[in-house]
Amino acid sequence: MTTQKSTAPVASVVLAAGQGTRMKSSLPKVLHPIGGRPMIVHLLDTLSQINPERVVVVINDHMDDVASAVAPHPTAVQQKAQGTGDAVRCALPALEGFDGDVLVLFGADPLITPDTLQMMIERRREEDDPAVVILGFRPNDPGQYGRLVMDEDGTLEAIVEARDASPDQLEIELCNSGVMAIDGKRLTGLVKRIENNNAKSEFYLTDIVALAREDGDVCIVVEGNPDELHGVDNRIDLAQAEWLLQVRLRSTAMIDGVTMIEPETITLSADTEFGTDVTLEPNIFFGPGVRVGNNVTIKAFSHIEGANIGDNAVIGPFARLRPGADLGEDVRVGNFVEVKNSKIEAGAKANHLSYIGDSTIGEKANIGAGTITCNYDGFLKSRTVIGKGAFIGSNTALVAPVTIGDGAIIGAGSTIARDVNAEALAVTRAPQKQVEGWASRFRTQQAAKKKQLIEKNKKD
Repeated sequence: MTTQKSTAPVASVVLAAGQGTRMKSSLPKVLHPIGGRPMIVHLLDTLSQINPERVVVVINDHMDDVASAVAPHPTAVQQKAQGTGDAVRCALPALEGFDGDVLVLFGADPLITPDTLQMMIERRREEDDPAVVILGFRPNDPGQYGRLVMDEDGTLEAIVEARDASPDQLEIELCNSGVMAIDGKRLTGLVKRIENNNAKSEFYLTDIVALAREDGDVCIVVEGNPDELHGVDNRIDLAQAEWLLQVRLRSTAMIDGVTMIEPETITLSADTEFGTDVTLEPNIFFGPGVRVGNNVTIKAFSHIEGANIGDNAVIGPFARLRPGADLGEDVRVGNFVEVKNSKIEAGAKANHLSYIGDSTIGEKANIGAGTITCNYDGFLKSRTVIGKGAFIGSNTALVAPVTIGDGAIIGAGSTIARDVNAEALAVTRAPQKQVEGWASRFRTQQAAKKKQLIEKNKKD
């Protein structure tokens, strides 16, 4: 299905007030990341693709960090955990005057797609005018999911919780995901009539199905993909959600023209961007904020985050690009090279065993093996500037702030703490001394000492 924006208004209530105690974490459940961003941000990004008129996130009164993460969307506070019906009731003031369609979603269900949401909205607007559209699914293990009991005419008769279900009802494979599309004109009347006459004394949003049927209204089920409806309640669920998201991200990238030699070994972030004809060797990690240009090859075991990689670059193997790394066209960053907060301009090379931090590397400069930009003095960070076509010899330490002019050459093994003019040679090596015959005399002397030590040990 192709996502289409409906002309009628849509709003959404996102339920995110749960403490997430099974996560065993001080971080609210919905802020745990998958694909490099909090779960609830994934959901809000998905919602943005159907252009909702209003979104309100229900939190508890100790979730200022969640409120910050979802801003500028408003939040409603559920003071006491009294069930999903009560949570939606807390959101009603934010929906005052809205009579479009309201999606009720869960902040810890991050994998639902815009197409599925649009499918629910379109079904809600069909001629039979259902009061509620429930998103059902068929999990491999129905377990404790509520069962969707259907009438002979294909409408929804009831949602039965697993603990209340009869043996026959437990055989039903179609389960309740909790996701709903509700007619906004009827939402307030239905929610305010929910009662808490149950074992937990909670207000269950699922009760609106029975209430709507009492009013003579139709309730409908549409079926979704179980992979989209994977909810997160603990760290195992979180790992499974990450796996499902990675499969999705890799598939999208490959469909868009990225070659992955061993896809299952590539870890992407939700915002990773690729150009055309990118090749990824095995075991590469992409953190947030990475953009990769066209015709780029990234070799095995590289770690990249917060970096921009220009066209035709070759990265790795075993390279690390940290936030602020900005690489131009035809750049080479090789094995065991780390780049942080640095601009490397077109055609420059750092092929081996180097650290480039807080630096600007000019076009076609060559950084020799073992080069270190000494950017931190224990208090402040300073910048290194290397000009176009400069050559930095192996095992060089550049003590920032320092500028190496265009075309300059730095001799291997140097420590450079002052600026070097363009086209100059700078060398700080100590003069080489040579003592003729010293090596032979040293070996003879040491062999004699070793022999004496062996004889002494035998006597002892």
